[in-house]
Amino acid sequence: MKRLRNVVMLLLAFALLAAACSSSDDGGEATDTTATTAAPTTTAATETTTPPDTGGDTTTTAGEVDLTGRSVTVFGPESSDEEAGAIQDALNVLAADTGLRIIYTGARDFSDQINAQAAGGNPPDIAIFPQPGKLADFARQEFILPLPDDVTATVNDQWPEAFVAFGNVDGAQYGVPNKADIKSLVWYDKPSFDAAGYTVPTTLDELWALTAQIRDDGGTPWCIGIESGPATGWTFTDWVEDIMLRVEGPDFYDQWVSNEIKFSDDRVKAIWNTILDEWNIPGNVFAAGGSIAATPFGDNGQPLVDGDCVLHRQASFYSAFLPEGTVTGPEGIDVFFFPGDTADNKPVLGGGTLAASFKDAPEVWVVMDFFATAEYAEIRQAAQTERKDGSLSGFLSANTQQDLSVYQPIEQSFITLLTEASVLRFDGSDLMPAAVGAGSFWTEGTSAVNGDKSVDDATAAIDASWP
Repeated sequence: MKRLRNVVMLLLAFALLAAACSSSDDGGEATDTTATTAAPTTTAATETTTPPDTGGDTTTTAGEVDLTGRSVTVFGPESSDEEAGAIQDALNVLAADTGLRIIYTGARDFSDQINAQAAGGNPPDIAIFPQPGKLADFARQEFILPLPDDVTATVNDQWPEAFVAFGNVDGAQYGVPNKADIKSLVWYDKPSFDAAGYTVPTTLDELWALTAQIRDDGGTPWCIGIESGPATGWTFTDWVEDIMLRVEGPDFYDQWVSNEIKFSDDRVKAIWNTILDEWNIPGNVFAAGGSIAATPFGDNGQPLVDGDCVLHRQASFYSAFLPEGTVTGPEGIDVFFFPGDTADNKPVLGGGTLAASFKDAPEVWVVMDFFATAEYAEIRQAAQTERKDGSLSGFLSANTQQDLSVYQPIEQSFITLLTEASVLRFDGSDLMPAAVGAGSFWTEGTSAVNGDKSVDDATAAIDASWP
């Protein structure tokens, strides 16, 4: 489907104005569940056809069917006013272009809700999955549909092969990548860091040495929190994955993700122990919630700005949790690459979301196609930046055709790291079967962080949970 780029910004302005006029007096606070709606139109019955044949000449462009008044529901994990609102802003542009009525709903407990909805036979038309492993589970259970050829063509044309592959299940493309994150980052207050005489580490050994130096100087090296509601523990899994890529390499990582190498392998347990040993050194960690497991992962923005800690390892979307008005880049809160075991070893741990369809209908495939495009990326980024009052948006896309001028320089550097990485691996827990990656890995990791279980017992329990 060809959209007219010269009306994009006009439509965006309309969408933002409409959103502003219809907003509630909630003070802009993030909510657990957010539903936003495109400009209302008359709803008509949708057409359901036979499942698409990915080997044929299926086409789903808007020109084939009058879409006016048809409805599409989208459900995903992003629920804040900024994130959910920007998704809806982008969908409003498509709605104005096609006559569709598109409703996005976001919830922090997306993973639990989508399970219940699919099992109960009342799923949304489209779900946005943060975990390729769960998407694969749904594909194999035949809850979701493979993409038609023209949607697959849009994905292949506009996204790097690595991100396309995350939505491929047993040789068929089910997922449409629509958001990308880089996780191999350490955030720090650069002016204060430089004034203290610290230097950016280029190896893991230098990172641990810097940690000790900060502590010996009377500072607190790290801000860390792993609480995230029903997803508590995922922050710990990111640390495991980043260090595994650096210490054991991508081949080992791949074998671990596929269960050829077990969690109880001594090399895996050594990585857990390295992390926990660092976290448990008195004075090494500032936890705003009183303990690492009780501190929400997003609550470390203010402490970092306030100087309660010097370093915070977190993904690119962490920028969305920095206090309003925070200066970023060389003059403020900046980032350095989470170092490898050697200075020239720079593997990238990434993440992101993929849209998948529960329903075969022209209007659904039009929305799915839109999620893959540069237009969606550009409009959402502009809208989310606007909603953040010009601060870093917390959104990234690895779409190869997007106009990078909509991103700030530090955000552009994130995209460069993602698209030019010689070694890129998706978040391992997100690739694993959901029972492990979004289940036992999170819960058993949290137990180990709390000291409720030994590393031996926690990793053995994860192995026993593998389906």
